[in-house]
Amino acid sequence: MSTTAAETLSVTVEREVAFPPEKVWRALTQPHLIAEWLMKNDFKPVVGHSFSLSAEWGAVDCRVETVEANRALSYTWDGLGLESVVTWTLTPTSTGTRLRMEQVGFRPDQQMAYRGATAGWPRFFDNLEQVLARPD
Repeated sequence: MSTTAAETLSVTVEREVAFPPEKVWRALTQPHLIAEWLMKNDFKPVVGHSFSLSAEWGAVDCRVETVEANRALSYTWDGLGLESVVTWTLTPTSTGTRLRMEQVGFRPDQQMAYRGATAGWPRFFDNLEQVLARPD
């Protein structure tokens, strides 16, 4: 049985952060900063670049899909049977940036991965905000 896009689940986290898009973008695209809020990585903000994210529990294979500096970033996120795409959208506001992350592609039989992402992304956002709050 094939799974249509309509049958897949997604996780979305959206937050207003009090930092300009340029600063948020650096935290999303510089490997040493990504390592501080997400996982160890060999990321490069280049479309088609394959990279991995690794943590104690294992690794995720990724490939950069979209790079629009200070505006949008997306990459595949494949691991533990999950094939998904993570998309970051940065929208400037009067007080900083509206940061939106959407991870799409959870099949109905992937409840564990879905619950993990639902719980995990808000924590990653908290970590990201701590990285952003430090002086440059």
